[in-house]
Amino acid sequence: MIKVLIVDDQELFRESLKVVLSVSGSIQVSDAVSSVAEALKSAARDRPDVVLMDVRMPGMDGVEGARLFKERWSEVKVIVLTTFDDDEYVFGALKNGASGYLLKGSSISELSEAIQIAHGGGAMINPTVATKVIRQFSNMAKGSSRLQVNEEAARDVSKNEWQIIRTVGSGMSNKEIAQELCLSEGTVRNSISNILFKLGLRDRTQLAIWAVQTGAVDRLL
Repeated sequence: MIKVLIVDDQELFRESLKVVLSVSGSIQVSDAVSSVAEALKSAARDRPDVVLMDVRMPGMDGVEGARLFKERWSEVKVIVLTTFDDDEYVFGALKNGASGYLLKGSSISELSEAIQIAHGGGAMINPTVATKVIRQFSNMAKGSSRLQVNEEAARDVSKNEWQIIRTVGSGMSNKEIAQELCLSEGTVRNSISNILFKLGLRDRTQLAIWAVQTGAVDRLL
């Protein structure tokens, strides 16, 4: 039996998921809790094999939760199960050791399969999310093909904006950037949107690649 811990702040969703998964002959739901803090306490009492974790939750998000679980119990597999496929969450969760990233629209059979695969040491990613990952690595593989940014626009980037560009290029999440620069997450999010517009870049991934290509990651401010 694969012991599964469910972590989601929506009571109806987690209780429904608990009932559905418990029907499976190979999965046992050890607990269903509403926060990362509760999940860590539950795992300390009754070590799960796999954790199904939402990303947006009060107190601490699932990206940080994945890091803490892998830091404390490297053998525990974490699967992110969420409605959000934002680049920040996707790459943050995978960087922190998640073995899967599924959207809540996934079928029960897909979820059961992901649990089995993760428990066996593999990984399963929602097709929409996988496209983002493949695109990022494809872009990185083409490092010789530099992203083109208007030079005048680049010269117009402020010192504070360069700080944010540097941290994005270093792979930090909005939460980590906010802590690093003593800003609110909302301010960081808005600043990144403004920077993307100013430089004519499509998304956070392009900004991170451009930051590395131009040496902004190592820039002294």
